[in-house]
Amino acid sequence: VRMANSLRSEVIKLYKNLLYLGREYPRGADYFRSRLKAAFLKNKDEKDPEKIKQLIARGEFVIKELEALYFLRKYRAMKQRYYSD
Repeated sequence: VRMANSLRSEVIKLYKNLLYLGREYPRGADYFRSRLKAAFLKNKDEKDPEKIKQLIARGEFVIKELEALYFLRKYRAMKQRYYSD
């Protein structure tokens, strides 16, 4: 039970982080939120701690990908502002 509770808080933290990052998503926050909710609901009945850890790792990978996407977009905007092609 203790393990499940610690994983539960990790999953909730992951969801909140992804929800926060989704505000800047290129297709819009609503699109991102609905996809995020569907992904989490699809795995809501998972009980195996190892499988849950794999899913959390996948979610953290998605966070890194989103951050890279945002940094790249920011970099391109800055480059466009200061350099003419």
